Amino acid sequence: MSVPAQMRCVEISQPGPPEVLKLVQRPTPQPQAGEVLIEVAAAGINRPDCFQRAGFYPPPPGASDLPGLEVAGRVVALGEGATGVALGDAVCALVPGGGYADYCTAPAALCLPIPKGYNAIEAAALPETMFTVWSNVFDRGALQPGESFLVQGGSSGIGTTAIQLVKAFGHPVYATAGSPEKCAACEALGADRAINYKTEDFVAVLKEVTGGRGVDVILDMVAGDYIPRELKALADDGRLVLIAFLGGAKSQVNMAEVMQRRLVITGSTLRPRSVAFKAAIAAQLRARVWPLLDAGRIKPVIHATFPMADAAGAHALMESSAHVGKIVLTR
Repeated sequence: MSVPAQMRCVEISQPGPPEVLKLVQRPTPQPQAGEVLIEVAAAGINRPDCFQRAGFYPPPPGASDLPGLEVAGRVVALGEGATGVALGDAVCALVPGGGYADYCTAPAALCLPIPKGYNAIEAAALPETMFTVWSNVFDRGALQPGESFLVQGGSSGIGTTAIQLVKAFGHPVYATAGSPEKCAACEALGADRAINYKTEDFVAVLKEVTGGRGVDVILDMVAGDYIPRELKALADDGRLVLIAFLGGAKSQVNMAEVMQRRLVITGSTLRPRSVAFKAAIAAQLRARVWPLLDAGRIKPVIHATFPMADAAGAHALMESSAHVGKIVLTR
């Protein structure tokens, strides 16, 4: 397949606000051993992209300095030893960077087929959220049959994915959101109860709806002063899983409560983990989640799309938190 020597891409000209994102020309990357080159049709926008743009989340060693952690498109070149995909395959992929571009390299092991009936925009909205939710809710959080679940920020890309995925596996699901409209959106996606954190106390509501027991697993992107409240909202032996700290990285915790009630506080960042670690998640997604996508039981919520040239507008919308679901860049 013919691949041009140069491509368009969005680079971070300097750390700063969305306006520092600039559309430029760069050499098209070449796939290394075990990698493929994807002609990108669409790329998902994620909070870590905004953190990187602001100068707070540098790419891991060896990764592209361009933002973008998930893409969808077709495979146009194979690196040495790349297996499991073929030239011309329509795939979506989790990447460590470089997604805001016409072409992006990806580990072959982190490529998944575009689900049946999906277009590239919908497929590009899958990898980052699906890998993150599966790894943190089902692996780290060890959500077991019959257990209940809360996601903070239920109207976010992570939140809308978590609600649908956890509900599809038969669990009671709760979510917080910041407006009546966002709460309604969470319940329409399957949440048994959405809690408006601006007008309601999520601890009191969860205690009420669970008969005083609390929930078994909480997926949290806030941290800060939410953590002591989340511990009170957990059932005995409950697990709190942190994946961001939009409310601050520090918190005061009553360790006596943790010990007496056998609570677990854990967390993770996915981007710096090894390809082998992420490949194990990809295998679980292919076996357990992709059949649900193919059957239409789960569908990404696309709030808005932006052309690559307006990546700054996409970031501004992301940081406004006015969206419900995913924001996607297109060619």
